[in-house]
Amino acid sequence: MARELVWTGFMSLDGVVDSPGGVEEGHPGGGWVLSTEFLPEAFALKGEELEETTALMFGRRSYEAFAPVWAGSEDHAAYKDLPKYVVSSSLDEDALIDGWGPLQILRSVEDVAALKQGDGGAIFIHGSAELARTLADAALIDRYNLLVFPVLLGAGKRLFSAEDRQRQQLHLRESEAYANGVMKSIYDVIR
Repeated sequence: MARELVWTGFMSLDGVVDSPGGVEEGHPGGGWVLSTEFLPEAFALKGEELEETTALMFGRRSYEAFAPVWAGSEDHAAYKDLPKYVVSSSLDEDALIDGWGPLQILRSVEDVAALKQGDGGAIFIHGSAELARTLADAALIDRYNLLVFPVLLGAGKRLFSAEDRQRQQLHLRESEAYANGVMKSIYDVIR
């Protein structure tokens, strides 16, 4: 049985995943997650994911942004010893962070496909919109765990391709609306 590949993250209502934490991430409207009223129940999905995650996957840019912070973060301590995969054709081995558990660079979509065929549980992709689009186009994403925020940003990085492509049906596994306007939507990809 193939491992499940799950993209998880925050998204604006108009589909932007760019810079949810702050403007220093690159988008002029950055910080939109933090500008929404915090309700613990709206973020419960993140705790549930910790229990299910057996490995993490990042694109190069997301790895370079997350690794220096998450490696020493108490909030992300449960991830420390999990296997981590960085999908990049340009990242050098010596750029990997020491002391953050097992790390491996995957050089191609084919490497990701081979990893999925191995033993183990769910692999979660955080951030990495470009990687997610590439893997979705290769029919490798199995599930989307989305927290959709009540904000419209216009421009920015998007999770889903704007290219004309074959229709992809999704099955709504779970959803919930919260008082702060955030919507949890978990979709399985139908094959």
